[in-house]
Amino acid sequence: MIPVPVYWNKRTQNCSPYVPGEQPKDRAFIKLNTNENPYPPSPKVIAAIQEAACDTLRLYPDPLCTEFREAAAKQYGVKAEQVFPGNGSDEVLAFVFGAFFESAAAGESAPLLFPDITYSFYPVYARLWDIPCKTIPLAADFSINAEDYLVPSGGVIFPNPNAPTGTALSLSQIRMILDWQKKADRVVVIDEAYAAFGADSVVPLLGDYPNLLTVHTLSKSASLAGLRTGFAIGSAGLIEGLFRIRDSFNSYTMDRLALAGARAAVEDAAYYDKVNKKIAATRERVSAELLALGFEVIPSRANFVFIRRRGISGSDLFARLRRHGILVRHFNSGRTADYLRVSIGTNQDMDAFLDVCKKTGEQK
Repeated sequence: MIPVPVYWNKRTQNCSPYVPGEQPKDRAFIKLNTNENPYPPSPKVIAAIQEAACDTLRLYPDPLCTEFREAAAKQYGVKAEQVFPGNGSDEVLAFVFGAFFESAAAGESAPLLFPDITYSFYPVYARLWDIPCKTIPLAADFSINAEDYLVPSGGVIFPNPNAPTGTALSLSQIRMILDWQKKADRVVVIDEAYAAFGADSVVPLLGDYPNLLTVHTLSKSASLAGLRTGFAIGSAGLIEGLFRIRDSFNSYTMDRLALAGARAAVEDAAYYDKVNKKIAATRERVSAELLALGFEVIPSRANFVFIRRRGISGSDLFARLRRHGILVRHFNSGRTADYLRVSIGTNQDMDAFLDVCKKTGEQK
């Protein structure tokens, strides 16, 4: 074990960093472990990036990201001042935690609420910013119970659909949470990283809830995981708070190539709508075939499925798939220990995955 450097402060010593999914050097793997989109970006995105790769790279980018914000605002039916840009949704989320959830050092005692099984970056950011938090257990079927969030809090955050389970709340259920937390002047953050694959977006609710912030990424639905672009949408007051935090770190967070590609992506919604409907159709086919093979499949509205096979541990199934050249994600603790999260790839990728699952069943 590497000794703790004497120069680290307490914050650094106490960090428990997020562990990303494996990025193999071996291209022979079928990669179903990091929820990347299996289809290429829009040709318009590639063309926009190529056009931006010119002599203007010697200049700083627009710190306000005006053209991208205007394009996103038009696509989502909001004003440009309601859009906050960032280097992927993870950076946006880091600023969200810093801007809206109070630290214990500032005297906050009411905890930030999020599910006990959810995106594992949330507890990392809570520890980093010294924010008191409380995890709310999911129901036995891995769904979120909205009524559990109708309590005093320091704020609420969760993905819809949730990760890694893929379950989604209805807009009426989310309204319950928003109504309750609005009365307490607490911010509710809905992480919509996977909403394009089958969940209802809460963006239409923004006009009724100044305490609502939605977080989006172009990594999944726009096939741009390698470009690192994300954004938030909310009231102008919330967005200004995010800019205050961002500009205390780095005013030039999105580079010229990312801005060009991101703008082209949000403007070509028709292309991505077709792609993501195709992924959703593949998800439904794979779910049905897994059920027929005897797997338990949690109903998903995301670009992944959360599965287990009774009689086979999650670790064993993960290892068998890996030996056959298929990478999936295994969160090996507590209630998720026997489950695997499987990203939806191309139909060819998923046929190869299903073939291994069939052999696994035969070997049982």
